[in-house]
Amino acid sequence: MEDTKTSAMLVIKDAIIRYEKYFFGGNEDTLFSSNSMGKSFVSALMGIAVSEGYVGSVEEPIGKYIPEFVGTELENIPVRACLQMASGINFNEEKDMSGFSMRTLMERPAMKVISKYGIQEGPYTYRRYLSINTEILGQVIKNATGCGLAEYMEEKLWKKIGADHDAYWTLSNGTELAMGGLSVSLRDYARFARLYLNEGSYNGKQILPKEWVKDSMDISAEYSRPGSNYDAYNAIGYGYQWWVPEGDQGEFMAIGVYGQWIYVNPSKQVIIVKTSADPDFMSKGYELKHVEFFRAVADGIS
Repeated sequence: MEDTKTSAMLVIKDAIIRYEKYFFGGNEDTLFSSNSMGKSFVSALMGIAVSEGYVGSVEEPIGKYIPEFVGTELENIPVRACLQMASGINFNEEKDMSGFSMRTLMERPAMKVISKYGIQEGPYTYRRYLSINTEILGQVIKNATGCGLAEYMEEKLWKKIGADHDAYWTLSNGTELAMGGLSVSLRDYARFARLYLNEGSYNGKQILPKEWVKDSMDISAEYSRPGSNYDAYNAIGYGYQWWVPEGDQGEFMAIGVYGQWIYVNPSKQVIIVKTSADPDFMSKGYELKHVEFFRAVADGIS
């Protein structure tokens, strides 16, 4: 915890808080930046939008909902390919993200910028982690429902899980930054995790379809499995904007840069939320080291 500059950590077993500690001046009321953990929230909103019929199916093309993609190579990419980070868009997370960010900061609409990237390979060929996939999902939800992500999330998710605190979403050109602009309190991250731990049900009410939660953790496709593409970045499996490590305990995680984690272990009924300010988050084996740490914590709770 010291080595990874932990700013807060919460451990829950059987719906009881077993450990909660804050560092660097944080407390129960602090809103911690999700970074890419926010992608898992966008996935949940997509599941709700599909269940309500705003989005007909995850097999539908993104061009149906995003006019900027009509007539481009991106038009027929299925929504599901974006959920699984297997869209095939010709974008490099490390090399192209700064250019994308600069263009949008200069008030160019994100979808117009993305429409120019083209296709590197067909959908479902490889899993390549691209944050712009989540930006696309956010725009699909916004265009399909007619609501901003914050508004939709407040009505369909936040009020229903009894969140303790308001959350906030960073805006880019007046639109929620879907790829990682969400900030949430530690216990409210855990409430969101509990929703998935309980297969989409919260306090007896089904908020997310059980089938959506199941599909979200499906890593049976070759490109979704741990170690796919022989890529070090794919050491952990990937579902619908959730990370799924190897193992038989049904674990799944949300992960954000600089060491943000939601870890859920259904077999042990354990939820761990860990936020950090770790500059070494790109170090070799960082994710797998955390998986082993979380497993050790889960195993150590009687």
